[in-house]
Amino acid sequence: MPCYCLQVVYTERMNDRLYHSRRHLPELIELEQLISLAGDAVRSKVLGSIAHKGQSLPFYRLELGCQKPICPTLVLVGGVHGIERIGSQVIIAFLRTIIQRLKWDASIHEQLQNVRLIIYPIVNPAGMWDNQRSNGHGVDLMRNAPVEAEHSPAFLVGGHRISKHLPWYRGKKDSPMEEESQLLVDDIALSLRGQQHCISLDCHSGFGSRDRIWFPYAKSRQPWPNVANALALTKLFESTYPSHDFYLFEPQSNSYTTHGDLWDYIYDAYNVSNANGLYLPLTLEMGSWLWLKKNPLQFFKPSTLFNLNSLFNPILPHRHARIMRRHLTFLEFLLSSVRSMSSWQCTDVEFNSLYHAALDRWYQNHG
Repeated sequence: MPCYCLQVVYTERMNDRLYHSRRHLPELIELEQLISLAGDAVRSKVLGSIAHKGQSLPFYRLELGCQKPICPTLVLVGGVHGIERIGSQVIIAFLRTIIQRLKWDASIHEQLQNVRLIIYPIVNPAGMWDNQRSNGHGVDLMRNAPVEAEHSPAFLVGGHRISKHLPWYRGKKDSPMEEESQLLVDDIALSLRGQQHCISLDCHSGFGSRDRIWFPYAKSRQPWPNVANALALTKLFESTYPSHDFYLFEPQSNSYTTHGDLWDYIYDAYNVSNANGLYLPLTLEMGSWLWLKKNPLQFFKPSTLFNLNSLFNPILPHRHARIMRRHLTFLEFLLSSVRSMSSWQCTDVEFNSLYHAALDRWYQNHG
């Protein structure tokens, strides 16, 4: 057999092996296909490889748009909790839309010349591989930062150090952060260093029957110092998209408090090194209880008594398709709002009135 034929056979077998090594991660397969499709439009980098069950799972960072040193920056994050696959799927769907628009839409080219979009689509590939909340070491990455709640949060749910075999495990005391947490924290700190206008959105699912947009703090029930600008963004969205009233904007602490929240940690670190910048870290918590309420039988499967995947992801095809398009408007809104942040962020004159309006709206019982 000619050498070139041997090479083709070898390459095909290697590609087939690579494909099957990702069979538990269809999101990763789709992501890598999109990276290939996008060509130079997407600047992709593997920040690290997560060793898990004989596999080396990539921790991807994607970047699109503006390459100037200082540029409005939107960060999108998915897959922090491996079982909440829908978060990664929504972000990958948004990425696909942008890549397709770049083929024909001059306006998206113009927009991305003035905005940097950074995406971490699958933060916890080992957890997603096993279809579990924690990473491969049994650690809940969203309880893993060195942050202590100011008041005792709910037992277990708020983060604990009892055992990795229980959900919401923080990891051992005084241990370094997990590799996935550290990769995310370090790269965001580097990416946002010196940036004046930044928004991040971390996509989750599983709490409540309504979609929530959370902002910090998770560690405290006291008013977040940047709550005036959180209200400014909230009002901007509500006035621009009055029909999209299915979102509940609120501080996360209105629902529950936790130890170890990554976004509390990232936000505080940003403020230390960017005193004059504005950074709004948001979390989209998709209300999966509604999916279960509409189809309670999806919680049961013949093979298992309880189908935990159905608690965090829409199972029926039409409902999944609806969620894939439901949040595109909000993601596009964030891309536009971070670009124009200087035009809507509260001024020194407005700050006091917006701050007290935010207290009336969100913190009436904080004392």
